Amino acid sequence: MHDIASLELGAQLSNDELCAIFLCGPQGGMRRSKRTNTLVLICNHLDSIYEDRWIDGVLHYTGMGQKGDQSLNFMQNRTLAESSRNGVAVHLFEVFTPKPRIYTYAGEVVLADEPYQEVQPDEDKNDRKVWVFPLTPKSDRIPALPANLFEEVEERRARRIKRLTDKEIEARARQGGKSVVGSRPATIRTHQRNEYVVEHAKRRAKGHCELCRKPAPFTDNDDRPYLETHHIVWLARGGPDTVENTVALCPNCHRRMHVQDRAVDKQTLVAMTQNKESRTVAHDDCDS
Repeated sequence: MHDIASLELGAQLSNDELCAIFLCGPQGGMRRSKRTNTLVLICNHLDSIYEDRWIDGVLHYTGMGQKGDQSLNFMQNRTLAESSRNGVAVHLFEVFTPKPRIYTYAGEVVLADEPYQEVQPDEDKNDRKVWVFPLTPKSDRIPALPANLFEEVEERRARRIKRLTDKEIEARARQGGKSVVGSRPATIRTHQRNEYVVEHAKRRAKGHCELCRKPAPFTDNDDRPYLETHHIVWLARGGPDTVENTVALCPNCHRRMHVQDRAVDKQTLVAMTQNKESRTVAHDDCDS
C-alpha cells in the first residue's frame, strides 16, 4: 500500500486505494481530510458538468457546487482559496476511464493565481457563475498520458454532446469558445512503417483510390497523384505492415475508414489487394 509521500506522478489508483491513502471520503470532486490535512481534487474528464481545462501548464479547476451560483466561502471552495496560507496540501487526480474508474495521480498542486469567476451551466443546464481556481503542479511537471486516452475521452464527450438540442449547443459554443486553447503533454506511440511497402501501395494504385476507384483529388509538390496509405487491419490493432494489408486511398476514403471502420469496406480492400497481388505474381512468372 502506498502512502502520500511515496505516490509517484502517474500512479493509478482505485477509489478505495485513494481513500485509504488520504483518509478521505469516497465521493465528490473536492475531498477534505483533516486526518491527513489534505484536500484531494478530482478532475473528471469523462462525465463531469464542470469545464476544467489545462492551459500552458495551469489547470483551471471549477469549484464546488453543482446548482446555482457558487460561493467562494462554500465548504472546500474556501479551503482551496486559502490553501496558500492554511497549511492544507492539495493533491490532484484525473479520471480518464469510466469502468473501472481509475484515478491518475497528477501530483500536489498550488494556486497559480487568484480564483476568478466565469459562466458555466449547472446540473439543470442553467447558466450560473462559478469560481475557477488556477492551479499549477508543485513539481512544475505535468505527467504525460497516452494520446489514445485523450482520443477516447474526446469521443465519449462528443457522443454526450450530440444528445443536446440545437439551442443548447449554440449557447455552449458561444459561451465556451476560448481565445486560448487548453493543452497538456501526451505521449504518442508511433509505428515504424516500411517505406517500400508504402511506395508499393501508391504505385500499385496507379493514381486511383483503391476503395472508391476515383482519381486522386490533387497532386503533391512532386506532381504525383496524392494518395494516403492505410492498413486494412490497423497497426494499433496488431495488423501487419505488408503489401497485402496496405492500400492507397484518397483522403476522403482514408478518413471514412477511420470514422466508420465498416467490415464491408475492409472486405472490398482485402479482395482488391489479393486480386492485384496475384496478377502481379502471375505477370512476374510469365516474365521469367
